[in-house]
Amino acid sequence: MDYVAARPAVGVLLRDWRQRRRMTQMDVALEAGVSARHLSFVETGRSAPSADMVKRLAEQLDVPLRERNELLLAAGYAPAFGQRDLDEPEMGPVREALDRVLAGHEPFPAVVVDRHWGMVAGNSAIPLLTAGVADHLLEPPVNVLRLTLHPEGMAPRIANLAEWRAHLLDRLGRQAVISGDPALSALYDELAKLPGAPEPSASPDPAAAEIAVPLRLRHGDGELSFISTYTTFGTAVDVTVAELSIEAFFPADAATAQALYSASS
Repeated sequence: MDYVAARPAVGVLLRDWRQRRRMTQMDVALEAGVSARHLSFVETGRSAPSADMVKRLAEQLDVPLRERNELLLAAGYAPAFGQRDLDEPEMGPVREALDRVLAGHEPFPAVVVDRHWGMVAGNSAIPLLTAGVADHLLEPPVNVLRLTLHPEGMAPRIANLAEWRAHLLDRLGRQAVISGDPALSALYDELAKLPGAPEPSASPDPAAAEIAVPLRLRHGDGELSFISTYTTFGTAVDVTVAELSIEAFFPADAATAQALYSASS
């Protein structure tokens, strides 16, 4: 009973999400097909929204599925989105899809991460990135951002550490604000305190650097350069699936591609 009593009212939560999205009541009302007056009543607790109304508003506010369940609970309704462990039989098609994407991306590195950047799976090329990393950073649960920026992790091998660090922290900071997830905020604070790096050196390929921030990784006597993509399940209605992402690294130059093809042959 104490937990229920301490739960914020649904109107307060909806208002927080609206403000986080920098939308006015009129903006949300127009998108959701309700009156601004009714939305105001919902946010102030003068009107109790139906379950359908909560779902509609959450959809327009792009609230993550986990938090949509919280909104429904706060409004007195049952959660609408299930959450299964990835190893459950029903998740077989999801595991198969992930395995296909990871294997199909070889010999280039790709990794599956959860909402807090925990490593869920990786392909056979991931050890290329993690060579020389301290064992304690590779003990489960592995956080790929900590692994990347920690001084005992990949950081010493990243030729453009200052640039890559700024890119990752900016990305993480945006995620923390957009999601409202305190765990992401805590991770940001932790990683921001790690030792930084000198100002980035000039990119060996200035034209490519103007297109995307590369990951330039020292490798042997040379350097590997990657650009990355971030893929999610666009039609997920399960919380676990909605929170999975695939980070895939592609060669940013011909020399990197050749080096990885040669290493895999």
